[in-house]
Amino acid sequence: MAAESTELDQLQHAYKVAVENWVAAIRREESLASGDHSIAEIDTWEGASFEQQRAGDAAKEAKQAYEDALRKRFFNF
Repeated sequence: MAAESTELDQLQHAYKVAVENWVAAIRREESLASGDHSIAEIDTWEGASFEQQRAGDAAKEAKQAYEDALRKRFFNF
């Protein structure tokens, strides 16, 4: 059972880190929305949007892995 707890702790930690990365990416994207109105600024803002989407996908994958491990431990499926 200790090994299961260690695995769950690691998955939980990975999920929390992924969410924090996602939040940081959202904040970066938002900060770029209030810059000057140049083409370069718009390109940077769009790039930040893609980064935010990737970070969100990573957070959702980490959440799914953690939830799957919890289901396996508590419900055996």
